Amino acid sequence: MGSRQGPKVYSVAAHRGFADALVAGLIPRYSNDEFGLAKTTLLLPSARAARTVTEAFVRHYGESGEGGMLMPRMVMVGDLDLDESLGPLLDPLGQSDIPPAAEPTQRWLELSRHVAAAFAETQREVPPAPTLFRLAREMGAMLDRLNAEEIEPADLLKDTVKDRFPDVATHWQEGLWLYAKVQAHWNDSLARMGAIDASQRRNLLFDRAAQRWKAQPPPTPIIAAGVTSAAPALARLLRVVSDLPQGAVILPDLALENSLGEDAWDELGVAGQPDEQDGLLFGASDAVTHPQYHLKLLLGRMGVNRKEVEPWHRSGMGAAPPARSHAIASLFLPPKASQSWADLPAEKRQLSGVKVMELPAIEDEAQSVALLIRKALEEPEKRVALITPDRTLARRLVAHLKRWEINADDSAGLALNLTAAGRFFLQLSEIVAEQSAPVSLISALSHPLVKQDDMRGPWLSALRKFDEELRGPRPAAGLGPLASVAKKAGVSDWWDSVRPHIGTLLGLADQEECDFGAALAEVVKVAEALAGDAIWAKQDGRALSGFVEDLQLHLAQNPALIAPADLALIMSDAMADVAVRPPYGGHPRVAIYGLLESRMTRADLVICAGLNEGTWPRIPAPDPLLAPPILRALGVPGADFRIGLAAHDLAGALGAPEVVLSRSARDMDGPTIPSRFLLRVKALLGNLDKKGDLDARYREEQAPQLARALDEAERTPKYERPKPDPSASLRNVAIKVTALDRLLGDPFQFYAGEILKLKELEALDADVGPAWQGTLVHDILKEWHKSGQKGGPDALITLADEHMVAENISPLLWNLWRPRVQQSLEWAAGQIAADKPGRKVLASEIDGEMHVQGVKIYGRADRIDRLEDGSLAIVDYKTGTPPNAKQTEAGYALQLGILGLIAEDGGFKGIIGDATAFEYWTLKKKSGSDQFGDVVTPVKTGNKRSGLEPEDFLPHHRDKLDLAISKYIKGSEPFTARLNPDYEGYSTYDQLMRLDEWERDLGDPESAESAA
Repeated sequence: MGSRQGPKVYSVAAHRGFADALVAGLIPRYSNDEFGLAKTTLLLPSARAARTVTEAFVRHYGESGEGGMLMPRMVMVGDLDLDESLGPLLDPLGQSDIPPAAEPTQRWLELSRHVAAAFAETQREVPPAPTLFRLAREMGAMLDRLNAEEIEPADLLKDTVKDRFPDVATHWQEGLWLYAKVQAHWNDSLARMGAIDASQRRNLLFDRAAQRWKAQPPPTPIIAAGVTSAAPALARLLRVVSDLPQGAVILPDLALENSLGEDAWDELGVAGQPDEQDGLLFGASDAVTHPQYHLKLLLGRMGVNRKEVEPWHRSGMGAAPPARSHAIASLFLPPKASQSWADLPAEKRQLSGVKVMELPAIEDEAQSVALLIRKALEEPEKRVALITPDRTLARRLVAHLKRWEINADDSAGLALNLTAAGRFFLQLSEIVAEQSAPVSLISALSHPLVKQDDMRGPWLSALRKFDEELRGPRPAAGLGPLASVAKKAGVSDWWDSVRPHIGTLLGLADQEECDFGAALAEVVKVAEALAGDAIWAKQDGRALSGFVEDLQLHLAQNPALIAPADLALIMSDAMADVAVRPPYGGHPRVAIYGLLESRMTRADLVICAGLNEGTWPRIPAPDPLLAPPILRALGVPGADFRIGLAAHDLAGALGAPEVVLSRSARDMDGPTIPSRFLLRVKALLGNLDKKGDLDARYREEQAPQLARALDEAERTPKYERPKPDPSASLRNVAIKVTALDRLLGDPFQFYAGEILKLKELEALDADVGPAWQGTLVHDILKEWHKSGQKGGPDALITLADEHMVAENISPLLWNLWRPRVQQSLEWAAGQIAADKPGRKVLASEIDGEMHVQGVKIYGRADRIDRLEDGSLAIVDYKTGTPPNAKQTEAGYALQLGILGLIAEDGGFKGIIGDATAFEYWTLKKKSGSDQFGDVVTPVKTGNKRSGLEPEDFLPHHRDKLDLAISKYIKGSEPFTARLNPDYEGYSTYDQLMRLDEWERDLGDPESAESAA
């Protein structure tokens, strides 16, 4: 290799397995008996690649039995996508001729200020803080892209760029100017700091190393392996390395002439050469998405012709058949060249060892992949790798593997904002942002990291009581309403220990603007007070600690003001970019990789999962400020460039001995579209049946069948309609006037509510519905009646406002409902004032009871009036639609009549008389009319054509009451669910009665039951 003339560039075919093939070739060429490979330097793209190569060395020596050997020095060129720095060979300590790099967090904070200033300078509205910080992050990523391509700020405003694209939309032109201003301001800041961007510094370090090695070639071998970045500075360095006497550049799966013809190669464009129409031609969009495009771009920038590249003839352990590389090259042919598929011989179409597995849903995919891994591990020494960009799928798979006690580490990691420590920190930030809203408050206080000592039991016990009392509509913000909730729940002592910490967070929320660093410090203080050292103890806690300390350090130097409501959103966005990777220690033969982490890896079985469009490949998002045509004019590959990288990742994975390509037809968001890569595989293989399925030899069918069988249980017997039949002692319960309807209409609801005593638990921060408004109106009218109806309608509104304060109702909520409540109250007051002379309100919200057949019947009357003839009127306030006469006749609306029976029985203290009038007062706008409020009676009076006759009204209710008592309370009739389908009851107990499992049989004559 050392005597070869010209650049020494090699390509490792996909079927050979890059890392293992690399090791297999390096050892015989560069090792010696005394030092092994210790004098050889490997330039590798990332720390992940270094670990992969190290594992390949271990496998090689273990398989060959050659014993130990000193390995080469491995130096990382630093993957910007993984936020990695250069190795010490390229970036030695004490390097004074190259300025230091600006800290990433410092740049993020500075750029956010520059973005705000640029918006102000261009007389555009400055976005809120979360948007500014997000734009600053995206701006930083674009800065790195432009720096890598060596684009200067002045290039953005050249006439050649502006004039060539006069039709670019106005917002893109404004974005260009905005970006140029920010970049100019940032460069001024860098000059003041005496620093440069990390991406610029990389370019300078690459150039310095290239100049030094070119002037004085190192006496020891330097090999660049697996480096595929086409950045100009790195390309220049690789060219120098390829020209060194003992240097070489080894590329992964560069398609040579025997696998990709010249016509197809030319179709990718002449990367790096000027073009009359497009400045620097980076290929049409189809070419840019080709897996060979970025390698051709790299060769062009290195000044190396593909004909000068030689194949790397060594193969690694577990190499696939050579025909695999030919098939892979054919699979990804550019559009015009892919017409040759029609003439491809069968042997070049085949992908032996590759199978496709398509599942109905993502859960089926995770289960099936887990079974494939479990099966593979039965073979000694067999290694398995799952490659997927879908982190949700990866997490599901990890959970499934634990069924067999297989611990698999997802090397792509988990975003910090999704970890336990990160979520707790964000929940505390949400308390600030949402001013102690119930959901964020309870979530934070119940977090598993809180009170992990012996006090967690008592803590959770008190918290549950507090939680139960807090449920319902959101209370007013502040500590006062929460203290009232704690008092009602009987946990005031517990709240006294919590209040100082919540008070600290609410103190931030009360400010119009707060110092970002100071707010962060307060959240940290509360987190440590509630969780102690547990928040920092584990891997995610250490990542959070480093993130917070770094942010606090730079905020101390560059203070920033934010709105308290923005704190949680800003932190969540920032934490999403921090990957928490597990400490290595999972199963030694199972690996789970993201696309970046999978490069250069190899296993005996490789499963490529999540092959759906939008996942693999991801749909490229355009830069928010620079239009794609402008980027192309500057010579920057467009967003589609990453599709080509994803295709190259798949091409490399397809080189494994066994490959399974997996997708699901549905994910969490709905139906999915197969990946364009998977469709190409199926199109190349051909032999599709009428359903569009591949030949059986290319389908993985066993794993999905086993997955279905694994969780398949015996078919459960048909669930019959519930008919609980409690004992006589349990049946002997009192009947509430509002529960009699349920007892006759849907006996199961009565059984669940009155015998089992099951009550519906309201949600935290529940939506306010008609029931809440009805309760509010009833309480206000009760107080007004007790005051002797003093003050008229104005007094009612005053009472309503006082009630709002006393019940801690959210001011926003109250302001939304107040006009409607006011109309209801004003109509009720006006109606009472306009009643016939001689009608008098005797009582409101009064409790009464009577006994029938030894059963207590009890209830509350909204109002009882004395009429002019001395008889009684029973009034029920309704904020919704009142029951109609048919419901009363059927026995589904008996409340008014039963209250009348209690009144005639003397069950209301101090009230005696015959009940002759029964009225629903509807406190709502009449349908189809502007009139508000109405009085409706279920009794047939005046010109009414429906309803019970007055003399039959109470006897009818007495009959229904007697029937209910004799059948259910004193009798033995089962409490059948949905006995009367016409009954419009509540859905509270539908899940308990498993309604969906037997409701379809209600219309079956054989299963229909008598309603008698």
